[in-house]
Amino acid sequence: MGRPPTDTEPVTIRMDRELLKAIDEYRRNQEDLPSRPEVVRRVMTNWLKDIAAEMPEAGASRDQDD
Repeated sequence: MGRPPTDTEPVTIRMDRELLKAIDEYRRNQEDLPSRPEVVRRVMTNWLKDIAAEMPEAGASRDQDD
């Protein structure tokens, strides 16, 4: 089925065949065989969490000389 369309917006993107092959291979290695859109959501969510963890805290100065 899929996620209910509450508080969501559709996003349409084009992907080359190699990227789609990689997504499909990743999907097949997951226990629940997620849809392509679900894989993109999961990967983006994880990536955003990772980069947020690497970013300095909000309000912290980048050039502290203490």
